[in-house]
Parts: sequence; structure tokens; C-alpha cells
Amino acid sequence: MKALAIDTSLTRITIAAKNEDKTAYLTLDIGMKQSEKLIPSFEYVLSQVDLTTKELDYTVLCKGPGSFTGLRLAFSALKAIELAYDVPVYGVGTLEAYSYAYSDFDIPVLCAVDAKKNRFYLSCKNGGKVIIEDGDYEIDAVKDIINGIDSEKIFVCGSDAGLFIRRIGEVLQGKKFICLKGTPNETENLFAIAEDMIAKKIPALKDFDGPVYIRASEAEENLASNSTGSANS
Repeated sequence: MKALAIDTSLTRITIAAKNEDKTAYLTLDIGMKQSEKLIPSFEYVLSQVDLTTKELDYTVLCKGPGSFTGLRLAFSALKAIELAYDVPVYGVGTLEAYSYAYSDFDIPVLCAVDAKKNRFYLSCKNGGKVIIEDGDYEIDAVKDIINGIDSEKIFVCGSDAGLFIRRIGEVLQGKKFICLKGTPNETENLFAIAEDMIAKKIPALKDFDGPVYIRASEAEENLASNSTGSANS
């Protein structure tokens, strides 16, 4: 198939394009310059596999949780392609994309992404059983759940696996947390998940579908705080 995958859920941009058996990848870890770089970057990656946007069978993105700005950029870019060329857009949860490569492990797999403010976006599965639902958690809120997992070893993946292991190790002993030193390219996982969705006839994103944020933005938190303050004065 001919496809484009984008992950802008973090400050890093990861893009992949595939044209049947040819695939090209690009990762830009350049801070907050996503709006300047996204469209030129995916056009460049498409050119490396001899594709244009109008030739795509589908596009797929990490739909969140993650960076508010980054997620909006990816949705805007791919929905513009959908409107212009009728190319369906598929959305995959960020934590699912990062943990997909380890879904057949026979020990619990926990996915961790730093959500700042001493919090993490987390999910945890053991085989097909969900142990921790995708969410925005403080370490103290999940340490008892993790301690109760019936396995001495827990595999931790995601962009901030190492940081999570250090933080959970400060409050929880008795579990052995394992992680890789590097992270596989999540955009390749996006292709695999999206094509499984296509095979199962799972619908693409609708016009009204947007990013999955989980947490309110800082602006929304400030607005809520100011509203509460005004009501109490």
C-alpha cells in the first residue's frame, strides 16, 4: 500500500512514507519548530519513495495523548490531504503505537510518556488484559496497582521509559523493571496498526474527530482557576 504516517505527539517529529516495498523515515528532534517543519518534511519523505499526496491509499497519525500543539498540527495536515484527495485518515493512540511492538510479550507491558508536572501518560497490558487504562497519572496514583501485578518483571516502553523506571523505583521496590536502551520507530507501528484497522473495516477518522488530550491544556487550567477565583471573591 501507499501510505504516510506522522507522529507529532511529542516535540520530536517522526514521519514515515511507504510505497509498497519502499519505505523512508525522518525524525527531527529540534524542539518547538513543528509548524515550520512538518509539511516540508513529509513532502520530502514522500519524494524519497516516489510518491505524492494524491497517490496515497491512507494516512495515519498518533492521535494522543501528547503535545497539544503537535497533535493539532498533525490532524490539520492530514485532514487537509483527506479533503483535497479523499485519502482516509486513521488515528492510533500514542501509547498503543509505542507499545505495539511488544504486544506479544509474556510479561506485563507498561508504556510511559512524560506528561510533565511529575505526571506520566501511562498504559499497561498483560496479554489482552488491560491493567492500567490510558491516562494521565501521578506515580503515587498507580504504584499500588503496579505493586499488585502478578509478575515480578514488568517491561516498560515508550519515549520516557527510563525516566519512569527511575521515578517508580523511588517509591516501589520488589519489582524488576526492564526497558530497551533505544526505541523502535513508532511510525512503522502506525502502518501495521492502520492496515489491521483497514482489514477489519474499522472506520477512518470522521470530520469531527480530533486529538485525544486526556489532560486540560495549561490555558484551560488557568481559565478554570481564574473562574474559580472570581466565583469565590
